Amino acid sequence: MPWPASVSEQPGSVPIDASFSVSTNGVGASDPRVKDALQRTFSRVSLQTGIPIQPHPARANESATLNIVVEERDHRPPQRLGDDERYSLQISGGKIRLSADAPLGALRGLETFLQLIQQNTDSSGVAAAPGFSVPDVVIQDSPRFPWRGLSLDVSRHFIPVEEAKRTIDGLSAVKLNVLHWHLSDDQGFRIESKKYPRLQKYGSDGLYYTQAEVREVVAYARDRGVRIVPEFDMPGHATSWLPGYPKLGSGPGPYEIVNGFGILTHLMDPTKESTYRFLDGFIGEMAKLFPDEYFHIGGDEVDPKEWNENPRIRAFMQKHGIADAKALQAYFNTRLLKIVTKHGKHMEGWDEVLEPGLPKSVVVQSWRGQESLWQAAREGYRGILSAGYYLNFMYPASYHYEVDPMKIPPREPIHRDEPVKPGAAASGTPANLTPEQAKLVLGGEAAMWEELATAGNLDAKLWPRLAAIAERLWSPESVTDVDSMYSRLEPTNRRLEWLGLRQRWSLEQMRQRLAGSMPYRPLDLFASVLEPVKEYTRDADKYTTSTPLNRLVDSIAPESNVARDFRNAVDRYLAASKERRNGEALKKQLTEWLENSATVRPVLRDNALLTENIPVADALAALCKTGLEALSYLDSASAAPPADWKRENLTAVKNAEKRQGDILIRIAPGIRKLVEAVQTNP
Repeated sequence: MPWPASVSEQPGSVPIDASFSVSTNGVGASDPRVKDALQRTFSRVSLQTGIPIQPHPARANESATLNIVVEERDHRPPQRLGDDERYSLQISGGKIRLSADAPLGALRGLETFLQLIQQNTDSSGVAAAPGFSVPDVVIQDSPRFPWRGLSLDVSRHFIPVEEAKRTIDGLSAVKLNVLHWHLSDDQGFRIESKKYPRLQKYGSDGLYYTQAEVREVVAYARDRGVRIVPEFDMPGHATSWLPGYPKLGSGPGPYEIVNGFGILTHLMDPTKESTYRFLDGFIGEMAKLFPDEYFHIGGDEVDPKEWNENPRIRAFMQKHGIADAKALQAYFNTRLLKIVTKHGKHMEGWDEVLEPGLPKSVVVQSWRGQESLWQAAREGYRGILSAGYYLNFMYPASYHYEVDPMKIPPREPIHRDEPVKPGAAASGTPANLTPEQAKLVLGGEAAMWEELATAGNLDAKLWPRLAAIAERLWSPESVTDVDSMYSRLEPTNRRLEWLGLRQRWSLEQMRQRLAGSMPYRPLDLFASVLEPVKEYTRDADKYTTSTPLNRLVDSIAPESNVARDFRNAVDRYLAASKERRNGEALKKQLTEWLENSATVRPVLRDNALLTENIPVADALAALCKTGLEALSYLDSASAAPPADWKRENLTAVKNAEKRQGDILIRIAPGIRKLVEAVQTNP
């Protein structure tokens, strides 16, 4: 995962044992990234198999198990958009050959090789003789889109360097190639400026990256084939710039960073020449720090209240024939583009920057949907899609998986609180988009906005759902089977944890802490069927950057695998003929949850952070009882309930499907299907 462009499986396998060896060939094999990736590969093979693999690659050794051929050197230090990521992997005759034109392709191919390592099994899939191997296969692979990334907000909740590196490890493992680092917003300015030190002194609450740390992270990312694109949001979402440099602002001040969320009215003043002198100095400094050719200026969600209420700004607009605030932002963007270009960068912005007259060199990032992205392409702009990839919305992997930059988007959930499986997306190029315009769609980025995410639970918010998005952006358009995706997502999740990611462990630790001296296993079983409410439906007024995110809703995964499996089992049960139905497994599962609802109640009652979830346990118990009754009727050859049983229980189940506080009980849709299937007496 991601599924390769072309896979041809063959009988046979190559053992992975203590004799495993590697040789390298081609001028590109001496690239430092290839050498470092090989060292990491040895370590990961040993971790996965328990075999002490010796890291001694040799040059052009035909007897080696794995032969890596890289034809070309990199001709420039910074990784660039469109760099060659192609590779081929041929496994047969007891040998493995990884070929790539460029070092970046070798990195991608090594990740695929690591995924192929498996424990030996017999023809039925049962573990055979101890040992590991890779299957004989021929893979030809290259990405569908050149821009595949993650936009990571570190302003609202700061993410330390080690956690940033861990995220980069995950990106590289699933062949994502961009970390879009959202470094400033209203809640914090997260980078050291030596030219303007009051930015971090007064705008960061003391939490920011030093320039030495930034260089360290940039180098770490490049070693793993990941570009880093910095974002400094302006002219809106700019509050954290202003405490240290209030003359940048268009309001009266005084300014201070905020700990609440939402769209604020504090803006930069686009009418002062001093604003552009300041930004010229700052962007020049940052351009030297970040070698990537792209520089993101934000540009989203500008509330023009301050501009409209400032007499001096209104006079400037009248003098220069600027009709409204939207045109004033376009003026600002045009001035900003000249500065960004002067310092050797291409400007990138959210889709609000798209205005008539904007030069075609600007890359547009769409958070408002495919139509916005396609409109930019029709007008000659390159663009990337983020709409539908917002991981902070807590939607399941299947929802994100069916979002495609080049397809009609899936339908939205019927209820904001309940993600439903999206309808099939229309295939092919969007209407009125020529092949040349379609090439301007560069790919996409997942987004992780951190109002409700911290370093402690970041991994669980990202993984493994981000791997599904990675597949959508890498794999061929035809790779759309959701069941296949889920079957591969679980081993991918384990593989990511071998890298050091903590998506399951971090949530388990939080639940252990919540249980305190009480047994925590009942809390784990209770939490396994729950999900957080979706999108921005948690009460935003209750949260600030200093709010401890330590409630049960913070310790459950965005998607319940257990609940999904239950719903699928219900579908299989109902699809079978009445003669072949057997509800015993479903009854056993419901009985376990029902009994656990009573067992977990003392844990919920005795912790002030958990008492709010007692109604959730009660609702879960009622659902399980209803499900058991429905199964009894469905499995019975003769008994049927009166009509009012079905009507009353269906109403109760539909109510239970709605949010319980900030939580959803995700087995409820499956139980509703059972109730609906019951035939009643007249």
